[in-house]
Amino acid sequence: MIAIGQGTLSLEDFSDILFNGKEVVLQKEDLERVDTNYRFLVSFSANKVIYGINTGFGPMAQYKVSEENLLQLQYNLIRSHSSGSGNLLQPHLIKALMIARLNSLMRGYSGVHIDVVILLKELINNNIYPCVYEHGGVGASGDLVQLAHLGLVLIGEGEVVYEDKIQPTIEVFNRCNIKPLSIHAREGLAILNGTSAMTGIGMVNIMQARKLLEWSVILSAMMNEIVEAYNDHYSYELNIVKHHKGQNRIATMMRDVLKGSGMIRNRSEHLYNGDNVILQEVFEDKVQEYYSLRCVTQVLGPVYDTIFNAEKTVVDELNSVNDNPVVDHINYNIFHGGNFHGDYVSLEMDKLKIAITKLCMLSERQLNYLLNDKLNQKFPPFVNLGVLGLNFGMQGMQFTATSTTAENQTLSFPMYVHSISNNNDNQDIVSMGSNAALIAKKVIDNSYTVLSIQIMAIMQAIDYLNCQEKLSPLTHKVYTQIREVFPRFVEDFPKYKDLKNVKSFLESSAELISFKAHDEN
Repeated sequence: MIAIGQGTLSLEDFSDILFNGKEVVLQKEDLERVDTNYRFLVSFSANKVIYGINTGFGPMAQYKVSEENLLQLQYNLIRSHSSGSGNLLQPHLIKALMIARLNSLMRGYSGVHIDVVILLKELINNNIYPCVYEHGGVGASGDLVQLAHLGLVLIGEGEVVYEDKIQPTIEVFNRCNIKPLSIHAREGLAILNGTSAMTGIGMVNIMQARKLLEWSVILSAMMNEIVEAYNDHYSYELNIVKHHKGQNRIATMMRDVLKGSGMIRNRSEHLYNGDNVILQEVFEDKVQEYYSLRCVTQVLGPVYDTIFNAEKTVVDELNSVNDNPVVDHINYNIFHGGNFHGDYVSLEMDKLKIAITKLCMLSERQLNYLLNDKLNQKFPPFVNLGVLGLNFGMQGMQFTATSTTAENQTLSFPMYVHSISNNNDNQDIVSMGSNAALIAKKVIDNSYTVLSIQIMAIMQAIDYLNCQEKLSPLTHKVYTQIREVFPRFVEDFPKYKDLKNVKSFLESSAELISFKAHDEN
């Protein structure tokens, strides 16, 4: 079990709750702090004007709400803003959203009754997923629309996904003996007014981006291996003179992947020794490989740094108080501001999707090199193991990789600078953080498709060379694992199911090489 409260929730903690079945617990002292904060709000707000307690919302904050309507005000906020559209978020993204919202509320600065956090814990632990839609929030007064749909379920209305079916909330609550939330003070505003949708989705994006980068390093290493490239471009000596942490980490990862390979060549042995080489007028061996093979550390290094920095920023947001106003019982005051603004997450998601698009482009170029016999001068066209002209090998799959990469390039336009004023111009500059996180997710999903096609082509190339026993121990392990889900083929047949199986394997695989160095943990 993992305690959510005053302590810091890490990416690994988040992953354990989301994917490894760890339950959430709320410790007594943390619940007491939340309760103390709530009671302070009730006491302090008497005979004072407090936004969202006895005023309208947004541009209507100038209107006082009568005392007999204060609780109805919170219900009206939840119901009126449950206006999402588009596809439902996937269940694991909704769970991520709930973990992020619970973690923020448990900081004890939101003035909520403990009923809210206990109910959120129950939904998380029982895998009850509110129906939350992709489109709606602009990420400036928080993820208002997405979180309104969460609030709708908390008060026992709307629908949930439970046991893989969409069902009325109240029916599932009754079956699971769960009591809907009754509003006590400002729970409606506290639920809606935060960055938890973009933050939860962002956390998942970072997990998947880390794994994607690991696969990109492995596939880049395998590409160098099967073309019998030289080892100096990922050597310690070459990379250390460039002072970027990411570049040097990628170089280390490549050396780890290729350790023990019988195919990688040492430049000193092949080009620096012997008159027979220097006396040639035209060198039969390539002196240097194409950039997509030789510049892997320089291309993927910035991707590594971007993921690393995005993790730090989004984890900071996860562990922050991100609603408004901030109810501070320690300093005996209530502070109005804009902690719900999602710029930190939005910008990181934009940087992340740009970096992952470049990773995808590298994969597509490596794939093109492998399939084009005029470039590689080593493999048959489209690594076709059948009869040239009659069979097509990987030809059809390249179209999918190319078009998917092109979509990523288009999706890489930043959302962060795409602010549109709304809410009667009260929200005159917004973050579009949820959009940024969802588009980044699409880019990551697309990139898994492209890398899946690349690794399928690499498998065919290895079989053409019959070089399995010369592979490094790690790349041989990868070859064996992939061939279990994607067998060698010679004759043509539909491969869309193979693609789906390989993609699923890459997305769900265990770590093969460490993303972080020991001094970065």
